[in-house]
Amino acid sequence: MSAMALEGSLPQQDARSRRAALFRESPSERLRRLALGFAWAAKPERIGGLPTLGWRWLAHLLAAEPGLPDPEKAADIPYGFAGFADELSVATLVEAYGRGLFPFCHVGPVKWWSPPQRCVVPVEELHLSKRLRSHMRQNRVSVTFDRDFESVITACAEPREGKTPLTWITPTIMRAFSELFDAGHAHSFEVWDREGRLIGGGYGVATCGVFVIESQFAREPNASKIGFAVLARHLARWGFALLDNKLMTENVARMGFRDIPRSEYLAVLKASREVISVGRWRAELDPHAAEAELR
Repeated sequence: MSAMALEGSLPQQDARSRRAALFRESPSERLRRLALGFAWAAKPERIGGLPTLGWRWLAHLLAAEPGLPDPEKAADIPYGFAGFADELSVATLVEAYGRGLFPFCHVGPVKWWSPPQRCVVPVEELHLSKRLRSHMRQNRVSVTFDRDFESVITACAEPREGKTPLTWITPTIMRAFSELFDAGHAHSFEVWDREGRLIGGGYGVATCGVFVIESQFAREPNASKIGFAVLARHLARWGFALLDNKLMTENVARMGFRDIPRSEYLAVLKASREVISVGRWRAELDPHAAEAELR
């Protein structure tokens, strides 16, 4: 499949204005994030990594040509910490993902990570529950790709019910990934109800036949799961090898994800090639059709 231009996309100036309005953080929001971020870093299971961050930051400042770190030399404590990011340009992000690195940070300078275990599933082996399949067959929602990246990444950054209101998807990250989206390397999926309201979605990065999942959100039960399943079916059609969730969670474990050693993950990246041309994606299957192909 070749990537297609998005119909009805906003003029460049309007898009910039919309992003400026969405990707904002008020002083009070920034203070709250900083306070929560420092509290998160000071938890007993994480505080042991602070000395490593300190001396690595000093070494980073003294390095003549910092560049991207070696993912195979990432630390065990903090888990998978590889180094600090000087900048998040499109070229840097493309190279980083191709080398198995990803950015993540609540406070302070953005950091590169490459955990010793990578949570993945071969695209063709994604498991869907009977309940999710039933929802997909009902075809009560529609799924699009790359239609509203800005709304998706903004929604992914919003506080989750019952959880600490702390996010790593800061305005800096939003702007960097929006530029990566403009360049055709980052992609979103959107789930819409029958009234045209955005009720779920997610975004990630395509690299070397792997789709790296960055974040998802759902405003109604199963919304993001349906969208992700439809995306997965398209990725299988287009020749992608792996879905990468980075770290294991209970939800993705139920979908068949498993941990593989970092060395195995990096070998997949090195052996793979780009399976789809860079650019916008378009959904070719509705949820019912995607469910039928996933049997």
